[in-house]
Amino acid sequence: MVTRPEERQSPGQGPLSGGLSRQGPLVAFDFDGTLTTSDSFTAFLRWRIGGLAYYADMIRLLPAAIGYLINRDKGKLKAAAIRVYLRGLPREILEQEAAEFASVMAPLILRPDALKVWRRHRADGARMVIVSASPETIVAPFARGLGADLLIASQIAFDKSGRVGGGLHGRNCRGPEKVKRLREQFGEDVRLMAAYGDTDGDNEMLELSEQKFMRLFVGDPAKRKLGT
Repeated sequence: MVTRPEERQSPGQGPLSGGLSRQGPLVAFDFDGTLTTSDSFTAFLRWRIGGLAYYADMIRLLPAAIGYLINRDKGKLKAAAIRVYLRGLPREILEQEAAEFASVMAPLILRPDALKVWRRHRADGARMVIVSASPETIVAPFARGLGADLLIASQIAFDKSGRVGGGLHGRNCRGPEKVKRLREQFGEDVRLMAAYGDTDGDNEMLELSEQKFMRLFVGDPAKRKLGT
């Protein structure tokens, strides 16, 4: 069954993760640092509780941060941040806050040069896919606003009562996991017409593409507003 982006998915799926509604070449964009100027998940956490509380709670992240220096596992660090800052939050509240965050922050963090390329591909009939390591719940409102056909992202774990649980559900969507998720959606022989990324966590995804673009976008909406 083909599921359109505006349709509500099951709790395990989440918005914009169920399929595509049209045909055309595939174009994949990383989100944080590629379409945006900053890490959306970190920005969301700071936005929802305020800067002072965010930094005060960072002490509880210290064990995970020390662990990251040893294992370099960003998924474990992200799961720890979810436990520290979001655990127990009802899903519907998190989704409402994520939508509000996107409405406020989209004009401030979406790169104008990236948006221009995104819109050009979309106008040319490409199927537009965002593949992100950030939690799907946080990225989904941005993806809807951009008219994405599909969002593939990390999943926050929710308990049986629909509250944020102990971290991530499944693996962090980074590196080889991005390719795995794309193949799950489009088959083992999936090829991308174009792919855009900004870190080594995008390398494997770019290898699936005919046209590979790393750190192509440098636009800053804040500078544009200042006329620089």
